[in-house]
Amino acid sequence: MRKHIVSMFLSLDGVAQSPGAPEEDASGDFRLGGWIVPYADEAVGASVHHLLAQPFELLLGRCTYDIFASYWPYVPADSRNRDMADQFNQVRKHVATHRSDTLGWHNSHALKGDLADAIRALKLQDGADLLTFGSGDMVRQLLAAGLVDELQLLIYPVMLGHGKRLFGNDAQASAFRLAHATSTPGGVLITRYTRNGEVRTGTFE
Repeated sequence: MRKHIVSMFLSLDGVAQSPGAPEEDASGDFRLGGWIVPYADEAVGASVHHLLAQPFELLLGRCTYDIFASYWPYVPADSRNRDMADQFNQVRKHVATHRSDTLGWHNSHALKGDLADAIRALKLQDGADLLTFGSGDMVRQLLAAGLVDELQLLIYPVMLGHGKRLFGNDAQASAFRLAHATSTPGGVLITRYTRNGEVRTGTFE
């Protein structure tokens, strides 16, 4: 069975909304879009390149898909992001959307029916692991269904106070193991957690 890996930018208080630019998602009167930009450095870039070093297929929510589709196919040939663009443009892309007729990015396919059922079926297929960037609304649904196998969380040293959070009250109780952790010169924590069974409890008495 292939894994589902989620890569997400988070603030200290768990906000994942509009990390890369003000126009990504201003819903709910969110005015702090672009909060990861001041912390961009080689260490953050290296963590992304490491994540992309193994074969993958993209699994995206519709909003993140639209952001990616408006950028990656148009990256200039001389851009430093060209190699990543070539990867994203080539790989198969699975999209949670109700508007399947508008998926114009090469090799994009709409998920059919119930989202959790569609992901369970995908994970049973042969192929590369499923990799999700952003897509907070979709990820929250998959956390509730227990369908996220790994979380790569980049935790930034800011508190935003307001905005969409990654973890909701309906997330399935699960234990995870810290498989990797490091920090950047700017104070970003780069962590990778892998699913590790059920939550264990005890008492100090």
